[in-house]
Amino acid sequence: MATRRNVASEKTALEKNDAHAPVSKSDITPAVPAHVIYKLLGFTLAMAVVPITSYFLTLNSIFGGNSTWAGATAALMANVVLIGYIIVAMKEDDSEPTKAAEKSRKDL
Repeated sequence: MATRRNVASEKTALEKNDAHAPVSKSDITPAVPAHVIYKLLGFTLAMAVVPITSYFLTLNSIFGGNSTWAGATAALMANVVLIGYIIVAMKEDDSEPTKAAEKSRKDL
């Protein structure tokens, strides 16, 4: 049987690769800010609650049992929530990441 040669002065493949790695600061900021996640969760909840609630509220009180009109109202309310999310997402301020990116370019 062959034995493996183990010389203390030889470096392993991992150690060789680490010797040439550039040293840089690690960016530990999350990829998506927390306020964006909270907005998404809020609109997700609204997308589930608003159409169902509007259906059952309008089914007997406004449309007198006509489920077609109550379903149309629920679909309309789902679209209102979706458009609201799009408007909020477009108005979101992203100047902070832009400034950080410009600063990092200047540092290089």
